[in-house]
Amino acid sequence: MPFADIVKRNRSYRRFDQSREVPLAALEELAGLARYCASGMNQQPLRYALVADRDKNAELFPALGWAGYLKDWPGPAEGERPAAYVVMLTAGKSGPWTRADVGIAAQTILLGAAELGLGGCMIGTVDREAAARVLDLPGDCEIQLVLALGVPAETVVVEDQEPGGDCRYWRDDQGVHHVPKLRAADVVVRRFPSGGQPAPRNGVTR
Repeated sequence: MPFADIVKRNRSYRRFDQSREVPLAALEELAGLARYCASGMNQQPLRYALVADRDKNAELFPALGWAGYLKDWPGPAEGERPAAYVVMLTAGKSGPWTRADVGIAAQTILLGAAELGLGGCMIGTVDREAAARVLDLPGDCEIQLVLALGVPAETVVVEDQEPGGDCRYWRDDQGVHHVPKLRAADVVVRRFPSGGQPAPRNGVTR
């Protein structure tokens, strides 16, 4: 699959076919990809807890928050919950580049998941104490992010967003999930083609 197609396929999915399990070997493969990612000062602070067990999934689920913009939706119902989790941890003291490391590794894992036909969602709203107990984490490990994974059971589409427009995602009456995204022309603020002079932006030279 072309890389651009993998990126476009990699949406935030919050409803899954829970009956379709994700093997632990797939999670190990995805975590293994992250070791090739850039790391600030090559400190490599990230560690992972991999969860592919149904009972452990059920224990972890209540510690997670879902879709802040969907106020009336408490999260995926039984049957639509994730089949697996990659819990991103830091071991020991975090450094100034830890947040960048987490973002780079998380996106890499989700792109790898998309190539495998899976979908995922980055979850930052986590009851970290409860999740740490469920996972029986070592005392020096701190949860940074949870990646929920599974075979998607919803359609997610990208809509053009006007600059300054509403960025909140929503669902229509058919359950399709709509996500506003700024257009490429609105996120590039300078263009220098060959010749060195700034190119016009939206018809105006700046």
